[in-house]
Amino acid sequence: MAIREIVKYGDPRLVAKNGIVEVYDDPGLAALLQDMKETCWAAPGVGLAAPQIGVSLRVAIVDLSVGKDPSQLIVLVNPVVVDTQGRIRDEEGCLSLPDLVETVDRPERVTVEAFDEHGDKRALDGRDLLARAFCHEVDHLDQRLFVDRLSPLKKGLLLRQVVKRQRKGTW
Repeated sequence: MAIREIVKYGDPRLVAKNGIVEVYDDPGLAALLQDMKETCWAAPGVGLAAPQIGVSLRVAIVDLSVGKDPSQLIVLVNPVVVDTQGRIRDEEGCLSLPDLVETVDRPERVTVEAFDEHGDKRALDGRDLLARAFCHEVDHLDQRLFVDRLSPLKKGLLLRQVVKRQRKGTW
């Protein structure tokens, strides 16, 4: 398998419509998930959505251990947030906006319904960082980035940093 290049902010693949996975015993899905794991862990990150490696499918992974404990890996195929509770403000970043962090409001608790890599449906409850990671990855699959949750002023300031880095060639 392979570590893939992470798509950066501004690439249209990050906001393209993502297809629903319908076949779970497809070797292509297994290969995609393996590449996503390797890419996420190498980055390093706590989550990665398929659009972040240029694949327009509703597939994401979350691993709060960042690869230190592979049993912590959560596969989310066709995920949907079905319940949220509370609110919490905390810093958030994104592998597609490297080294940029901003405070974002997210639910304190969420329930996500998703399929695993075998096509088994499950409900997953997340709290605090896990809830944030679930919401962040589902946002990617819904063509939304964390910067879209910022005020227009904060988003503008953050995107100016992106433009500066793009001009310098450090993006």
